[in-house]
Amino acid sequence: MTEKSLLDCGGVRPWQTLTKSRFLIGRWALVVPLFVGGLILCEAAYANVLGLDQARESAFADNPGLAEMQARYESLSEVIPQQSSLPDPVLSLGAMNFPWDEFDRNQENMTQLQVGVSQMFPYPGKLGLREDIAMFEAEAALHSVDEMRINLAMNVSVTWWDIYFLDRSLETTQRNQSLLRQFVEVARTRYQVGKGLQQDVLLAQLELSKVLDHEIRIKAMREQRRIRINLLMGRSPDVSITLPAMTGEPNPPVDSEALLYERAARGRPVLDKQRAAIKASESRLELARKDYYPDFKVGVTYGNRDENNLGQSRQDFLSVMLSVNLPLYAGTKQDRAVQQRSHELAKSQYAFTDQRNMVMSSISTALTDYRRASEQVDLYDQGIIPQARQTVESMMAGYQVGQVDFLNLVRSQVTLFNYELQYWKSFTEVNQSIVRIKAAVGGESIYE
Repeated sequence: MTEKSLLDCGGVRPWQTLTKSRFLIGRWALVVPLFVGGLILCEAAYANVLGLDQARESAFADNPGLAEMQARYESLSEVIPQQSSLPDPVLSLGAMNFPWDEFDRNQENMTQLQVGVSQMFPYPGKLGLREDIAMFEAEAALHSVDEMRINLAMNVSVTWWDIYFLDRSLETTQRNQSLLRQFVEVARTRYQVGKGLQQDVLLAQLELSKVLDHEIRIKAMREQRRIRINLLMGRSPDVSITLPAMTGEPNPPVDSEALLYERAARGRPVLDKQRAAIKASESRLELARKDYYPDFKVGVTYGNRDENNLGQSRQDFLSVMLSVNLPLYAGTKQDRAVQQRSHELAKSQYAFTDQRNMVMSSISTALTDYRRASEQVDLYDQGIIPQARQTVESMMAGYQVGQVDFLNLVRSQVTLFNYELQYWKSFTEVNQSIVRIKAAVGGESIYE
């Protein structure tokens, strides 16, 4: 915090406390703690101010929806090595050719105890394709996480600017309340001395009541935005929000639509997600085509035989087995699977084209809003509002000498009030449009 900020924050001015305390108490031993206490309160006030960057970082750290998406990506990442592994081998135990009457191992020559192991081997290339599918699905999930971060930052920023606009509207409304109260006093004074009309007093009171009603609605809207931004940041809805009192600075011109399109094509996570989905669909189609080829199963079995009833030894047996599955029903299984995966690939390609068009449309829409709002900010700031203020000042001077009708005076002040609100609305829309453009291009730079 700068020295100037410490000396003037939120209406707390420690040097005023110092002056008043010296005047009332006259003892420096008591003044110094008051001065230091003022500085501490000032630091605390600044610590509770929620800046835009702080709001975004808080959302990234604590938003449960983002954490859920991150957990989903980590879960899918664990699928990749599973899909690249062979099926588990099968261990088998058996008792073969036991006589039914006595179950004697020594009675028949072929009676034996068996132990075997078998392993399934998918047709070459199938495991690699399954691994590719899992990898592309995890990649798409990772891009979903990045896309959600961008959308979360946009929603936090837009809501933050909504609160900023409502704060400025509240300040403007309260300032106009003071002016209208002055109008009421002026009208009442002129009426009491016989130079004004009672209807002027009633008119001023009516306009003041309208502004008070406007203040109530602004406070309600601010409460709604406060609840929303707290939820986006993963905080309790009842946490109070205080924003810094920023000043309006001109925004630099953004790049052309063509350059923004190019940056979005290479930097927007949602498009990368669709590309990963296309690659996964292509791998599924190739895997479906390989299902025409059989998988192999290899097994080895060892058979143990005891001596016969005459005490003669018998050799143990070793068996080897090779089996394959036969695609005899390809017309209703493999052929249909290939058709299914082909349609899924086409669906993914169409989804990519549709998503790309939506991204480009969002860029154009936000850019149009930015240009319109920027022009309005300049018009209100440099033309309309100064002219409206001069009009109010001129009419006030004319009314005090009886040359201007009170109704026109009130109307001019209400008009100024509306223009000031519209200025802050346009200023907020400029910054919100910047936020939306950045989100549309994937968070890359958008300035010339």
